[in-house]
Amino acid sequence: MNQSARPIAPAGITRRGLPGLLLAAPANAAEPPATAPWPTRPVRILLAYPPGGSTDVLARALAERLATAIPGPGFVVENRPGGAAVVGTLAAAQAAPDGYTLALGNNQTHAANAAMVPNLPYRPVEDFAPIGRLAAVHHALVVPATAPNRTLAALIARGRTERLTYASSGIGSASHVIAESLVQREGLQATHVPYRGGAQAVTDTMAGTVDFFVSTWPQVTALVQEGKLRALEIGAPARRPEAPAVPTAIEAGAPYLAVDAWFGLWAPAGTPEPILDRLAAALPPILGDPAFAARLGQLGYAPAPLTGPAFAAFQQAEVARWRELIALTKIRIEG
Repeated sequence: MNQSARPIAPAGITRRGLPGLLLAAPANAAEPPATAPWPTRPVRILLAYPPGGSTDVLARALAERLATAIPGPGFVVENRPGGAAVVGTLAAAQAAPDGYTLALGNNQTHAANAAMVPNLPYRPVEDFAPIGRLAAVHHALVVPATAPNRTLAALIARGRTERLTYASSGIGSASHVIAESLVQREGLQATHVPYRGGAQAVTDTMAGTVDFFVSTWPQVTALVQEGKLRALEIGAPARRPEAPAVPTAIEAGAPYLAVDAWFGLWAPAGTPEPILDRLAAALPPILGDPAFAARLGQLGYAPAPLTGPAFAAFQQAEVARWRELIALTKIRIEG
């Protein structure tokens, strides 16, 4: 087991709950019992990101709730970072489809990488069985509080006559792709300045070292409210109550900037349907719980439950959307 794995203590199995854990065994099993319980050992949730970040916190919070919803030996988060989130995602794709390995991924691992990483060693759709979407977060374009442009239209006009600089949280990140799509669609003169994460990008944007930054909204909300940054748009369907003066991307004339980061849960393709159904059924009550929603809110996420065919269709649409974005921006991550 990876040293970063942390078992989650399970709830006890009751006589009443036991029948719901019995699933049909494969027909070709060496000694097939009439029924097989699941889970009889800890279920791994592979995460292609390092410990300590907000995605890791989300994964561990979900594991804790799943251990209560599905009694048994519990759920374990195992971090497998590296290679543009390819390492951990590939490990999940290659795992045995027996219900004991899941993948918590996002728009990068299960949509963008299909177009952005040459010779991607896994297939984001075909190699996985979708269980459910968990959460989503909006992006916003921010500029220094002292910037001369007070609207997105003014920033675009400025970028057509002088060279701008824009920050991102890393090459191939959503902030990079979204900002570069603005540059390409509007014919701007702009130089990309990548950072290792969003914290320093925010700091340098406040200082005026760069001209703009497409950030996750929770990362800059307080700074916008305090007047330390100016948000020119937010990719939300409606204006946010905490910043009612900030227009939506549609209102700002750039609907293509409304690209959310989102997070979901998958199993390896071929995982038995009863197990997938059990996991999918557990997600809406977890995400609908006010205490869990509040915990997500502390991370800047909003619950976004979507299961079954709806989640599968959503992922397919996102793969197509990110293919278009990568074709436009020509951003690639070499292995």
